[in-house]
Amino acid sequence: QHLSFGEPMAILPFFNFTLAYNTGAAFSFLHDASGWQNVFFITLAVAASGAILAWLYQHPAREWWPNLALSAIMGGALGNVWDRLTYGYVIDFLDFHFHDFHFAIFNVADSAICLGAIMMMFYWSRAR
Repeated sequence: QHLSFGEPMAILPFFNFTLAYNTGAAFSFLHDASGWQNVFFITLAVAASGAILAWLYQHPAREWWPNLALSAIMGGALGNVWDRLTYGYVIDFLDFHFHDFHFAIFNVADSAICLGAIMMMFYWSRAR
């Protein structure tokens, strides 16, 4: 409500809040497609969330690290689904930059997906 589309609000010297709408996937992949991508990404996220739920159901509760990682991935995916269903696009606003270089603008759900994926890679690399 307090951000204007595309206008950065400086928070730190390397970080802004910048409102952006993403109809595509990561790094705006397929953002200029005709609209089918929203249905595709919603279907993909719901299917992945179902698979994660089944995996969590079978996974021992005492193995909290992978359970937390999978929950973060599922939570992020469903957060982006909510945006797509509610608005027709994902609302991104976290804008990190260094001088003239700006990383792709993203949101908290994207962060949860990435963090969960990194946690799973760490878990699998340590599994024997």
